[in-house]
Amino acid sequence: MKATREAYGEALLELGRINNQVVALDADLSKSTKTSLFAKEFPERFFNVGIAEQNLIGIAAGLSLAGFVPYASTFAIFATGRAWEQIRNTVAYPSLNVKICASHAGITVGEDGASHQSIEDIALMSVIPNMTVLVPADPIETKSMVNWAFKHKGPVYIRLGRMGVPDVLPKDYSFDTKPYVIKKGKKIVIFATGIMLWKCLEAIELLKGYNIEPTLVNVSCIKPFPEDLIVKIAKEHDIVFTAEEHNVINGLGSMVASTLSRNYPMKISFIGINDRFGTSGKPNDLLSYYGLDPNSIKERLLSWGV
Repeated sequence: MKATREAYGEALLELGRINNQVVALDADLSKSTKTSLFAKEFPERFFNVGIAEQNLIGIAAGLSLAGFVPYASTFAIFATGRAWEQIRNTVAYPSLNVKICASHAGITVGEDGASHQSIEDIALMSVIPNMTVLVPADPIETKSMVNWAFKHKGPVYIRLGRMGVPDVLPKDYSFDTKPYVIKKGKKIVIFATGIMLWKCLEAIELLKGYNIEPTLVNVSCIKPFPEDLIVKIAKEHDIVFTAEEHNVINGLGSMVASTLSRNYPMKISFIGINDRFGTSGKPNDLLSYYGLDPNSIKERLLSWGV
C-alpha cells in the first residue's frame, strides 16, 4: 500500500536524476507532497515559495519560459482554488510547460475535514482551455504518468491522494490517454477514476454469486476526454456506471454523460459525492459515509436489477 503522492515523489526524484531541466516547487508542504525527496538530492533545483500558492504558479511559469520543466506541488484545494486565476492566465492561456501535481485530493484526506477535501478540482481544471487533466489509479500509473507529463509539451494537472492504495494495474503498464480495460465483463460497464478503480475491483469481488460481471475501465485521462473509446466501450453494454472521489457535478460522470448524450444515449448512473462538502473522519469511514466503499458500490449495482 502506497499513496499516489508517495509514488509521485519517487518518480520526480528519478526524473530529476536523468534530466537537469526538471525543477520542483512547493508551497511549504514538501514533506506532505513528497517533493522533499527531490529537495534533499537537488536543493539547487528546488524552490519552496512558502504559503503563497499564487506565487508558486507564477514562479513555475517563469521557470518554464527559462527552459526548465517545473513540477509545482501543494494540496489540491490550494492549487486549484487559491491559484486558479494564475493557472488560467499565466500558465494555460500561453500554454506554458508547467506540471501541477496536487496532492491530498478528495475526501480521503480524512480528518483535515471539508476545508481541505478538494472535491471540485477536476471540474476547476477541466474547464480551462489547453489544460490536460490526469488522475492516476495507483502507484504504478502515477510513476508512468509523471514521466509522460515530462514528455508532453504544455500544462498538465495531476491529481494525487493521501491514502495508501495497492497496485491494481499490471507492473508493465505504461500510461497513455486511452481508457484501460482492467476487467472484461458483460451488460454493465463501470468507468472509474483514481482510487475508485481499487474500490470498484473490491465491489466486483463482492458480486460473485449474484450473476453480475461488470466490465471495469480505468479512465485516468479526464481531459482531453477519450470520447470515441468511451462510446465504443459503452456500446458493448446495457448500463453505464461512473465512479469517482469527486463531486458528481462536472467530474468524470458529467464527462461520460455529456459524451454519451451526444453520441449514444443510454442508461447511466453516477457513483460519487452528490454535491456535498466533505467532513472530518477516517478515510475508509468517509468512503462508507459517502457511498464510495465496495459494499455501497455493490448495492448500487444490485439496485438496478441487473
